[in-house]
Amino acid sequence: MKKPKKTNRYCPFCKKKTEQKVKEPSSGKASTLKRGAKQRARLRGSNRGIGNKGRFSRMKNQAKGKRKTTKKTNIMYTCTVCKKSKYQKKGKRTSKIVIE
Repeated sequence: MKKPKKTNRYCPFCKKKTEQKVKEPSSGKASTLKRGAKQRARLRGSNRGIGNKGRFSRMKNQAKGKRKTTKKTNIMYTCTVCKKSKYQKKGKRTSKIVIE
């Protein structure tokens, strides 16, 4: 999906139409020690020993064939007048965004 580098959109901060820069922000990395992380559970000792290990004893590719091939992309618009940024509310389901 191709997107222009700049576009005219309504800025909710300026309350008028302004020229805005288009950017696809990077998603970043998930923390390894968040509440539901497997590494944290392993450090606590939840994945060791005898018996049923709950969600850790499931097959790895259980949802094979059910996975979606694309993700909803996130687009950020930055106003050139007030320099404030706003995300697009609903991203389109595309494999790749090319900002030209």
